[in-house]
Amino acid sequence: MSVVQTPTRFGQTWLGVVLVAAGAVGFASKAVLAKLMYRYGLEAMPVLTLRMFFSLPFFLILIYWYSDNAKLRTVQKKDILWLVVLGFSGYYLSSLLDFIGLQYISAGLERLILFTYPTIIILASAIFLKKPIQNRQIYALLLTYLGIFLAMREDIGIKNENFLLGALFVFGSACTYSFFLMGSERIIPKFGSITYSAWAMLIATFFMFLHYLIASRVDLWHFPSEVYGLSLLMALIATVIPIVLTVEGIRLLGAGNMAIVGNIGPISTILLAYIFLNEPITLWQIVGTGFVLAGIGLIGAKKG
Repeated sequence: MSVVQTPTRFGQTWLGVVLVAAGAVGFASKAVLAKLMYRYGLEAMPVLTLRMFFSLPFFLILIYWYSDNAKLRTVQKKDILWLVVLGFSGYYLSSLLDFIGLQYISAGLERLILFTYPTIIILASAIFLKKPIQNRQIYALLLTYLGIFLAMREDIGIKNENFLLGALFVFGSACTYSFFLMGSERIIPKFGSITYSAWAMLIATFFMFLHYLIASRVDLWHFPSEVYGLSLLMALIATVIPIVLTVEGIRLLGAGNMAIVGNIGPISTILLAYIFLNEPITLWQIVGTGFVLAGIGLIGAKKG
């Protein structure tokens, strides 16, 4: 019996690795697609609104397909309230800050800054939940933020005067996304992982549409056809499909291993930005990326 089970577990592990890696590459493409849409004169709000518009039907399908009525019967009003708060924070506010920041910094650096979220969770847990920070977590924090500094050093004050502002917007996105992840841990079992993600995206879509109707005077339907093709790509390969792949990968690998495999994300963004945006890959960017990945890997490493 064990002879049959071992290769099965081995196969599941590698399937999980492939799914998480593919999901990370999909998420990494988001910044590149947004940058391509900016070239047509769009700003952050129209790009995000179009992303949500084209994603909406797919998330409705996911809710219909994956909803578990038995689980939903256990959902309480406070769970729904938390779902609204977390959907607002994780997929609306975080995305908005991220896309605004992307107007001022490179796609590769954006992904690097976003990848500070595991260290932000460690700091927030220490401050608000009184969880002690372990020695290796301190080393991880130092490596991660040193890596960000090294990757940024050539860009500060050179490319544009709003560079630091853009970096701060993306860091704010990482902070709000960290809050989303911390709060999601206790809510996900109530809904199921894919159903929870789909509902959170629908809530974010509502706030995004509301924001657009109140604050924007841009006509969403006068852009070149290429913009809508890019929007559909962003909805599919950078939003819906990566969420499904990552959730299934977590089921097969576990969250800790998923975080390690997900380190491919910053590297993917740098390579995609080089290929599609002609963003240069500098020595300091490579060194900084190495430090960030080492720091995240140290957090995910097992004790002992």
